[in-house]
Amino acid sequence: MLPDALEGGWVGQLAERGHAWRDGRWRPGGRIVFTRRVHTLVVGGGIAGLAAARVLQDNGLDDLAVLDLDDEPGGHSRGHVLMGQPCPLGAHYLPVPGEDAHEVAQWLESQGLIRRQQGRWVGDERYLCHSPQERLFMPDTDPGVGATVGAYWPGHWQEGLLPAGANTHRQHERFMQQARQLRQALGFAMPTVRKPWNAGLAALDAITFDQWLDQQGLDDPGLRWALDYACRDDYGAGSARVSAWAGLQYFVSRHEGDESADALLTWPDGNAWLVRRLAQGLGDRWHPATVALAVTPGRREVVVDSWSVRRNRPERWIARRVVMAVPLMVGHRLLAAPPAPLAAVQPLWRQAPWLVSNLALREPLIERQGAPLSWDNVAYTRQGPAALAEPSLGYVNARHQSLAPAPQDAPVVLTHYWALGGRDVKDEQRHRGLLWSQPWHWWAQNVVDDLARVHPDLPGKLLRIDLMRWGHAMAIPTPGLRGHPALAALADGEAARQSRLHWAHSDLSAYSVFEEAFTHGVRAARQVLRIEGPPQRMAWGRPRDTA
Repeated sequence: MLPDALEGGWVGQLAERGHAWRDGRWRPGGRIVFTRRVHTLVVGGGIAGLAAARVLQDNGLDDLAVLDLDDEPGGHSRGHVLMGQPCPLGAHYLPVPGEDAHEVAQWLESQGLIRRQQGRWVGDERYLCHSPQERLFMPDTDPGVGATVGAYWPGHWQEGLLPAGANTHRQHERFMQQARQLRQALGFAMPTVRKPWNAGLAALDAITFDQWLDQQGLDDPGLRWALDYACRDDYGAGSARVSAWAGLQYFVSRHEGDESADALLTWPDGNAWLVRRLAQGLGDRWHPATVALAVTPGRREVVVDSWSVRRNRPERWIARRVVMAVPLMVGHRLLAAPPAPLAAVQPLWRQAPWLVSNLALREPLIERQGAPLSWDNVAYTRQGPAALAEPSLGYVNARHQSLAPAPQDAPVVLTHYWALGGRDVKDEQRHRGLLWSQPWHWWAQNVVDDLARVHPDLPGKLLRIDLMRWGHAMAIPTPGLRGHPALAALADGEAARQSRLHWAHSDLSAYSVFEEAFTHGVRAARQVLRIEGPPQRMAWGRPRDTA
């Protein structure tokens, strides 16, 4: 049970404001008391929108504005401060980029985060994930049968997230060999636009990851658990829902399947640290708590009606160009006459709900036998509590990356992640409904129960829990989505020239990671610059010469 006087609650305003727009409580039209003209308007202040704004400014286009419904920039990369300690509310790491992520790598280099060494990108030691990086709690019995609170202990922690076992490791090596061969034969890249889509990739995109694994005879329970966990971690839903292309993309898209090369950049507050760097210099061009209501393209300009939450009034923006850095589901609702590609892809669209919980503890937890407290800490289990279809993703030690010693009275902060895409659409919808309908105490109890299975002393040490609910956190790359021609059509420069709308969101890659969002933001901004003509003065964001 939760402590009687536990403090905490929901943080963020995304759900309330999104639902107010969805339900028509804020409507376009009526008496407009504020109208402003800008050259380029960016709708959406996540990674794609911020990257677009940054490129436009760095290339001399200062007449712009960025609208976002939240109070802080960053989208799913926002951060939080819990009892004085920084912690993430969403995305919490970025792998050192591979060779295909030109735009991301050059920006990270400009920020002093990575450097070129012996032909590879190498991260600054201050920002690389400190050791020990990850561990897995292994119960003495298989938790897939009759798992209950307390059933996990006694048990032990092992290094790494692949369950120990000779057959598990044999099949894992066979899986990685097959994945590397497919990369060589078909081409996997991060971001995905770096390699052409082909029939082989389309065949993988047509079936689920589970179906592909079955075809390969990869049936070891430990391996299948690890691969399912990887899908839930990156896509919000497991291997039964995502395509085989997505399942393989996770492992071979960055560094040709060389796992040792996947060094991680991370900070106490996760990718919010990067957001602050991206948003520098926006100043009064950043317009928080501004909800876009309708986007109406015209022959010479685009009209965007919005609602200012802070001023409690409708407002109108008129721009020559609009960067649509919003999820495609949102974009479809903003346009009275959505373009044909946007309408065509909607039936395939599914988005995973997430819960991110930050817990403050009065003192460290009692450690179990085995590997010590790591940055990422996961329990090996195949089922969640009775109310939920999904096991959690475990927790991150938010202070793991702190270089300065914590004050003596500083709390221990753990960030617990729950991807709630479920096993099917019904699970996904039910979990999304529970996020909205159940009070924060109900969710807090589930989080505490989940952690207490490994750490039975946690409830007595809990001081506060702040929870962030993401009803539509990320696109689930279900079969057929990545290869749908609508995604390429929406990113097309000539279509953007005609419509004055430049689509920029990770949804255009069918899944949500930093590299995809950033690259689409840069591409959309460069489309604007090519059409409108300001001189390009900065080199980052363009591929380096390879001669």
